[in-house]
Amino acid sequence: MYLSSPNELFAQSEKKTRVVLIRNKDVLDDRNRPRKNIVRQMLDEAVKTLLNEKTPVDAWKRLIKPTDIVGVKSNEWRFLPTPRELEIVIKERIMDAGVSKRHIGIDDRGVLENSRFLNATALINVRPMRTHHWAGVGSLIKNYIMFVKEPSAYHPDSCADLASIWKLPLVQGKTRLNILVLFTPLFHGIGPHHFNPKYKWAYRGLLTGFDPVAVDSIGVHILLAKRKEYFREVRPLNPPPKHIFLADTRHQLGTADPQKINLIKIGWKEDILI
Repeated sequence: MYLSSPNELFAQSEKKTRVVLIRNKDVLDDRNRPRKNIVRQMLDEAVKTLLNEKTPVDAWKRLIKPTDIVGVKSNEWRFLPTPRELEIVIKERIMDAGVSKRHIGIDDRGVLENSRFLNATALINVRPMRTHHWAGVGSLIKNYIMFVKEPSAYHPDSCADLASIWKLPLVQGKTRLNILVLFTPLFHGIGPHHFNPKYKWAYRGLLTGFDPVAVDSIGVHILLAKRKEYFREVRPLNPPPKHIFLADTRHQLGTADPQKINLIKIGWKEDILI
């Protein structure tokens, strides 16, 4: 099963990479829509914790310079898009770091035609977690597929080499923060463009980190735990999200090994699944 390989197969690193999981039971209203004030509180606490800073503005000033041109790589899949409330909060914090509004872009499928992304010096990567027909999961590593002209070229072998996109000049070395949205993740589906609302659940969480591989790895473990709870048996993802493992072992983008990830959990702990 995915992520059960021997430790020696994982890329080696001297220090554990930090990932912050924050949850808040009040982040969703009675229609499962995010409350912006709670979203802001959650993101602020996560970023402060990630950088060991006392205030969110101090933390963001370490991530972003006033001279940066910033692209916020979002995701617009219609059944589970990046919440608008989170996009707004991210933009506000980037501006708090001193970046002019005109130097901030938020986009998904139009990034190759968006001048802010074409000239970006910094990227923020943010999207919801869900199962995916070709890649096993749609998460942070896969979110950069829109930076290539032919995304379908990366579909073979369960999207095994998605991490290679992160080495393209348009994005390499520019990502300052990765945010995997787990407010209402999708844990099961069959077929292309699948969606069934009964397979969404109100987890009410955010995962943040500098290493997209580590954040995705933790996200997969949470998804697998939910699938086991729901189906009452071990139910591996199909196809397996091998691109996350290979982002570590083949492409050296980050670490997928849970033993090399320092997972910091803050906030609401009920049914945390990890």
